[in-house]
Amino acid sequence: MYSVQEYTEFRKKYIFTMPELQVDNDNMYFCGDLVEDSEKKYAEGETWINVGYGFKNSISRVLSNLYPMEFEFRGKKVKSIEGVLQGIKYKDIETQDLVLNYAGLDAYHTRACNEIDFWGESGILYWQGEEIVRESEDYQLFIDELYVSAISNPLYRRALLSTKNKYLLHHIGRNNSQETVLTRYELEERLNTLRDFVKLHYKI
Repeated sequence: MYSVQEYTEFRKKYIFTMPELQVDNDNMYFCGDLVEDSEKKYAEGETWINVGYGFKNSISRVLSNLYPMEFEFRGKKVKSIEGVLQGIKYKDIETQDLVLNYAGLDAYHTRACNEIDFWGESGILYWQGEEIVRESEDYQLFIDELYVSAISNPLYRRALLSTKNKYLLHHIGRNNSQETVLTRYELEERLNTLRDFVKLHYKI
């Protein structure tokens, strides 16, 4: 339905800036609004929406990688974006296929099964037995294809569009690419650029 190549070209031309988080004592702020204090994390501010599966805010949850969201990716029917992101840590195809069928916290916690062969030490991930170097352009194209595939699900697409022009934030995301298969920057860039890409190609 959507062209991965067109999206990649769109993303590369897009002027994307990721605002920094500000910390003051035990409080964290984003664009001047409180995003986390000692008691809670906040799902929405005046100019942003914080994406995360643990929030009660429906849009925050639906746009989370963990949210159960069936779509087809590279000929495989998957149950969530998170299932793919955890699945690529496994070289064994049979094990990877099992992980692709998980969503929510179940998908996230499959990471515990891969501790013996920690991917971060080698920088190598896998898709159906073939190596993907984490720090490569091929990997970025893989992630582009994953998110473009996800917008084939109408609920995910509508959730993106319902955010209007608010910045899509994931404030708990990690910044070191050796510690995560998707950094805060990589996720926020995909969500914000993808939303604007869909606006050009789809009308509710």
